[in-house]
Amino acid sequence: MNTQASANAAAFAVVNPSTGDVVGHAPMNSLADLDAAVARAQTAFESWSQTPDAELQAYCEKVAGAIGEHAEELAQMVTKEQGKPLNGLGSRWEIGGAQAWAWYTASLSLPPKTLQDTNEGRVELHRKPLGVVGSITPWNFPVMIAVWHILPALRTGNTVVVKPSPHTPLATIRLVAIMSSVLPENVVQVVTCDDQTVNLGAAMSAHEGIRKIVFTGSCATGRRMMQTAAETMKRLTLELGGNDAGIVLPDADPAAIAEGLFWGAFINNGQTCAAMKRLYVHDSIYDAVCEHLVAFAKNIPVGDGQDENSILGPIQNQMQFDKVARLVEAAKGKGRVLLGGEASEGLFFPPTIVADLDASDPLVSEEQFGPALPIIRYTDVDQAIAAANASDNGLGGSIWTSDIEKGRALAGRMECGSVWINKHGAIQPNAPFGGVKQSGLGVEFSEEGLAEYTDIQVVFS
Repeated sequence: MNTQASANAAAFAVVNPSTGDVVGHAPMNSLADLDAAVARAQTAFESWSQTPDAELQAYCEKVAGAIGEHAEELAQMVTKEQGKPLNGLGSRWEIGGAQAWAWYTASLSLPPKTLQDTNEGRVELHRKPLGVVGSITPWNFPVMIAVWHILPALRTGNTVVVKPSPHTPLATIRLVAIMSSVLPENVVQVVTCDDQTVNLGAAMSAHEGIRKIVFTGSCATGRRMMQTAAETMKRLTLELGGNDAGIVLPDADPAAIAEGLFWGAFINNGQTCAAMKRLYVHDSIYDAVCEHLVAFAKNIPVGDGQDENSILGPIQNQMQFDKVARLVEAAKGKGRVLLGGEASEGLFFPPTIVADLDASDPLVSEEQFGPALPIIRYTDVDQAIAAANASDNGLGGSIWTSDIEKGRALAGRMECGSVWINKHGAIQPNAPFGGVKQSGLGVEFSEEGLAEYTDIQVVFS
């Protein structure tokens, strides 16, 4: 298994955002290293793509089992480099989710379909693997998102070269080693860099030997990838940024929904594409929702991720910290800070709730991707839906109500790929997930996501 393509490659430091300590080093791979990894993946594809479907499933089951066997090791590595706590909805939860997704993906299949079988002839639809898949993963869920990218590629007979974020490469390197221990050689490989000395992600999106890019990250980077991928007509799955809105209807129970609202917004410290990033609350229960939400948030311990008592940790990196701090500071001049608002030491930023903002405020119009939630008052539901839809993004949204049927009816009016009723961000492996508008292209998960790793071939006989 190749964690680095050059034995003499330089290395870059990986830092624990809770402490600032260096926790390890990752290889500074070069463009030549990428070329070598892709060439090996192309060679491995020749036999891997011919592997019978039942054997592909068995291999994927072995991968899922191996992740489970190394779950605590991976969780500890994620906490050290990403910062999220071991407990709560932290790194142990992430690794458990990664394993669950791996098992479910292993169970999926895309058998041939008979489109016609008549006296005029038989027509069959077959799904064939693409070739080498390039996976580019972010720093917020380094193991789980890698599994989301890699497992469907393997299940459909593709080989993979994955490039993790330079902020969180160590757990991905270890994940690939674990996978490779139960897979044929070079079916999965990893390349790493600091994105400054060399940018392997950009090179992957332009690489002639890579047939598909699957990317989770910012809208701006996704747009650049589409441009560079056009030269080789790559297949693309892009899960990009979101500015998800939640709408609380006047019949909702403020006390009952407070916990769900908090975790919808602050899961992974708000560093989640499908976190709730704007909350619209009806005037009749606005003050009560604010009161109950703040009361719940006050009791969430924030601290070093390796402290077993921590439930939220630091913001992962300085650039993201600075963005959150800027947006919160701008919001102070307009809204009421109900909780938090002042940065702590290092990269720690407390859960922050700001009331009385509107669409003109950057904390509402921009994706903060951190532990800060703006709350907007509304009086008319149509007005709230229009405000929620007035965004270039469309990843997720939610309706909070005591009337489930009313919630379902309003869900159809929201311009986003997923809508939840009385929860937010609760993705699952048997339901397709993806964005509309500028929040992405294609879907992940379930059979629909699996199909995105294949070409269609129709056989007439």
